[in-house]
Amino acid sequence: MNSYAVIIIIIIYLAMLFYIAFLAEKKRQSKWVNNPYVYTLSLAVYCSAWTYYGSVGIAANSGIHFLPIYLGPVIAAPLWIVVLRKIIRISKQHKISSIADFISLRYGNNRFLGALVTLICLFGTLPYISLQLKAVSETFEIISGDNSYVSTTVIDDSTFYIALLLAIFAAFFGTQNTDASEKHKGIVATVALESMLKLLFFLAIGTYITFYLFDGTSDIYEKISVTDNFKELSTLGKMEDGFNWFFMIALSFMVVFLLPRQFQVAVLENNREKHLKKAIWLFPLYLLLFNIFVIFIAWAGKLTFGSTENAEYYTLLLPLEYGNTFLATLVFLGGFSAVISMVVVSTLALSTMVSNNLVIPYGFLDKFIKNQPERNSKYIKTIRRVSIFTIIIAAYFFYVIFSKALSLYSIGLISFVIISQLAPSFFIGLYWNRGSSKGAIIGMIVGFCVAIYTLVLPFTLEAYTGTDDFRQYGLMGIEALKPYALFGIDFLSPPAHAFFWSITFNLFSYLMFSLMYKGNYRERNYAEMYVDSKNFTNLQDSALVWKGEAYVADIKNVLARFLGEKRATRALKIFFTKYKLSQDTQLADARLINFSEKLLTGSIGSASAKILIASVVKEEQISLVEVLKILEESKENIVSNKVLLEKSNELSQLTFQLKEANEELIDKDKQKDEFLDTVAHELKTPITGIRAAAEVILDDEEMPKEIKAQFLKNILQDSDRLGRLINNILDFEKLETGGLHLDLQPQDIQKTIGKAIASVSQIAAKKEVLIVNNNMHPFVINYDEDRILQVLTNLLSNAIKFCGTKTGKIIVDYKIGNQVVEISVADNGKGIPEEDFIYIFDKFYQSKNQNTRKPEGSGLGLAITKQIVEKHKGKIWAKKDIKNGATLVFTIPFE
Repeated sequence: MNSYAVIIIIIIYLAMLFYIAFLAEKKRQSKWVNNPYVYTLSLAVYCSAWTYYGSVGIAANSGIHFLPIYLGPVIAAPLWIVVLRKIIRISKQHKISSIADFISLRYGNNRFLGALVTLICLFGTLPYISLQLKAVSETFEIISGDNSYVSTTVIDDSTFYIALLLAIFAAFFGTQNTDASEKHKGIVATVALESMLKLLFFLAIGTYITFYLFDGTSDIYEKISVTDNFKELSTLGKMEDGFNWFFMIALSFMVVFLLPRQFQVAVLENNREKHLKKAIWLFPLYLLLFNIFVIFIAWAGKLTFGSTENAEYYTLLLPLEYGNTFLATLVFLGGFSAVISMVVVSTLALSTMVSNNLVIPYGFLDKFIKNQPERNSKYIKTIRRVSIFTIIIAAYFFYVIFSKALSLYSIGLISFVIISQLAPSFFIGLYWNRGSSKGAIIGMIVGFCVAIYTLVLPFTLEAYTGTDDFRQYGLMGIEALKPYALFGIDFLSPPAHAFFWSITFNLFSYLMFSLMYKGNYRERNYAEMYVDSKNFTNLQDSALVWKGEAYVADIKNVLARFLGEKRATRALKIFFTKYKLSQDTQLADARLINFSEKLLTGSIGSASAKILIASVVKEEQISLVEVLKILEESKENIVSNKVLLEKSNELSQLTFQLKEANEELIDKDKQKDEFLDTVAHELKTPITGIRAAAEVILDDEEMPKEIKAQFLKNILQDSDRLGRLINNILDFEKLETGGLHLDLQPQDIQKTIGKAIASVSQIAAKKEVLIVNNNMHPFVINYDEDRILQVLTNLLSNAIKFCGTKTGKIIVDYKIGNQVVEISVADNGKGIPEEDFIYIFDKFYQSKNQNTRKPEGSGLGLAITKQIVEKHKGKIWAKKDIKNGATLVFTIPFE
């Protein structure tokens, strides 16, 4: 493909990214920008050109040894829910804008430590950015087919112009706000899109090579397995390889937290902690998909070309070899996407660190002019933009001087080892409050020097001198100081060897000097905030221990220099309202000092914010004992407040329960009154009928026999009705007190159902209600027939009561279950209202859904039924979700 065509494709692609970033910034509140999938895909900035090209190169030369760099993040991902969540909470609470701010704040806002972290990140990231530029340059040459031309100056080097385009993109979208703690929605959205595209293009080329150029994975495996060094490519080999894997996994585990670009997207760009729940499984899945074809592409390249020269670019060379320019262009764009996302996010993070931890606190702080926030804001943006361009240009010259002679894999590992020097101070500082700034500074310096000596210095001297004497014989010919075999350990790979010794010396120095030299009161204060972050988050601005003399007017003047008079006044008004202080308060307290430092931190960094606020206040030294005492009191207040809150919740719950119980008692009392009223009415009706009939018979001695017989029949019926009512009351009393004893005998349940139907047949016939006995098969079990007849009669009577005249239908059925007989009575009546389901078996309760104006019965029928069934060790219930009518079911167990 013509080189000009490639340049046009690059420009069009960058224009598309510009447009997407612009849209994302414009619609920053949209769910398309703020969701866990965009957040997780932004984490895939971890997969740079090293992943896209370098993994294939290492797989072709060393087999499966490319995997440890991805296993570390996979192991780290489940821990994000604990560790990363804690880091995010601390960062949000203190308006952290970079990893340098995060570490320096933990050790008392130490200015030098912030600068040191920034320098380490610069040294560690510059080679990494140069790696990206190397990948772009070499793939540009491959895709354009222009391998003969060699640039002699910067002006005619296409890589230089690509670097400039990346710098413009990062500067435009990364420095729109002076507050670096603000979210960069546009950049995150483009990184997420690029992550998706580079994965899709990589999977496409993997599928093409594996299943189109070859006949699947088994075909590639069979062909590569007969090559000479196949065993070395597919196995770990010796014990030494196991150590290399262990240290590489540990290294990648650490840097997935510590790389400036990872800290930027994982911590600073996180707007919802709950996104971590999705990321802990989706990010490892992304890495798995990205690596699924790596080994097969590497083997396919070796089989096709017969050598491992340019193995890193097999993904481009293979489709070009077979004339598929379109797919090769997609692969190039995928690699270019990996480069863009890494360079943009890294330079954004580094520019913030350079401005906030190097330039502003060391020489530029006095340049900010009072009461001109717009100009000050412009200064800050300019510093960051110049930093972005400087970083990328420096990376370009590193690429020109060193990178051309190194592989993508080796450059990436140099960066990882240097960045890992932040690990002891970062991770241990989160959980150990004794860690001091002296320990952190000395540990980092020692570890960094060891890393430079054992990894960077050998190839640097070799590049300049043309000899490998230093690597072969060590410093001044001392064998124990050989950079790749320090103190005789010569079985590790250079990166694993450098990581082991540098992190060992770093960790030892950090622990030793932290134990020897305690931090000052401010260090210990922030240490407690980090270690016990959950409790101190509740304290907010009150968490800072401070003693001295400060005036609100002086602090306001400092804030106005960066925020402007209007914003500073508004911020102070919010503070006074939050803590219920008078708006004309003169003296500032610790809360206002902390609040003001946080306001400035996003714009100028925590170290500079501390310097500025310290310049207008008179702070008194506080003893460590006093700090610990204040912190303990703060914790006790938190515990006390928590206990009080729990007690308050318990009291509220108890009050609610008492209220419910009271309402239930009132309801029961009302039911009791209705029951007594009903019973009195039911007793009075037959007694009145008996009395009236007896009086008529006594008064009329000449009454015809037929009429007299009818009156006597009425007296008998009313007597029976009265007896049944009294029996119901006596039955319920026996059941309630446990006085009822069952006469359990073997009985045929089908016959008992028949008897029950016969007993209510006259009432059913009167309403023209049809009763169907659905199961005519006999089945004998033990039960008290009289009581079960009572249950069935009650259920059938209720069903008849609720059925419509002439249209009513009742179906009685039984089924055999697991050691129970399940008997059901279903009708097509009005059904049971939703609100009645939980009450229908309560004593005295009568449904309002009857076909009569006044509820009939005593309200004891179903309560007695429930007691009888439970005496048989069975269960009774009303089925829900019945469309027409009601279905009541009870069970009788059997052995």
